[in-house]
Amino acid sequence: MLKVFTDKEAVIAGINAYKAKELSIGFVPTMGALHQGHLALVQEALNNNDKVVVSIFVNPTQFDNSEDLEKYPRTLDNDVVLLETLSANNIVVYAPTVDDIYEGNTVSQSFDFDGLEFEMEGRFRKGHFDGVGTIVKRFFEIIEPDNAYFGEKDFQQLAIIKKLVEKYNMPLKIIGCPIHREISGLAMSSRNTRLKPEYNTAAPFIYKTLKTAKKHFGTKSANKVTEWVEKQFAKHNLLELEYFIIADVETLKTVKRKSNKKAYRAFIAVYADDIRLIDNIALN
Repeated sequence: MLKVFTDKEAVIAGINAYKAKELSIGFVPTMGALHQGHLALVQEALNNNDKVVVSIFVNPTQFDNSEDLEKYPRTLDNDVVLLETLSANNIVVYAPTVDDIYEGNTVSQSFDFDGLEFEMEGRFRKGHFDGVGTIVKRFFEIIEPDNAYFGEKDFQQLAIIKKLVEKYNMPLKIIGCPIHREISGLAMSSRNTRLKPEYNTAAPFIYKTLKTAKKHFGTKSANKVTEWVEKQFAKHNLLELEYFIIADVETLKTVKRKSNKKAYRAFIAVYADDIRLIDNIALN
């Protein structure tokens, strides 16, 4: 039977017991509504650590839209059942209350991530990365893992977490794992469960467009590729493009002119009705 902790004192005591036996601790932070993408992260953590802590917490400070926060799926019982299919003995769930984490003061700390926080998602979701930094830093302090696992679907978040660990000199390793996709190519997300049927059918267009953009990037300028993508979405009657950006993977800054010495990635955010979907692809 999987252990589920809801308060930090109990989870710290449990983790300390493992550390006393010199067991290594992996950590996978989630907002619940688990899917195969999350399970792939947890499996990777199980492969490389003795015990794995999975946090399930819908963090209020990283939502700039209160309606999105309210509608975010919460399925703890089902999440626990899914995790038990991987391991009943080596996974611990930490599902805290908002008060347990924020102690009655539900506000974000302010962070300086050397400008990474102002690109892409940061440009469109005010305060988002302060919320992410606050919760992840808090979890790292409570759990003190050896390794923490994040999916590349949130590539910008992954870069920011690496920066957080570097800036605060935290003794753990951050491991990025490949994007897990549905058979249709759509990047797996807890939000996908909320897609109405016609939007669910339309959404794979996002990844299809990314793959074609990657081909075009071989011969065309970043501006030309961006214009092409914008035209594709302008013609689409269900999906609304919020942004398509080709960025340098180191700085996340939008590329002005391509250089053979740099690695680039294309990032996209799209609205399918009121549901916001993000994805990205390595270009070179």
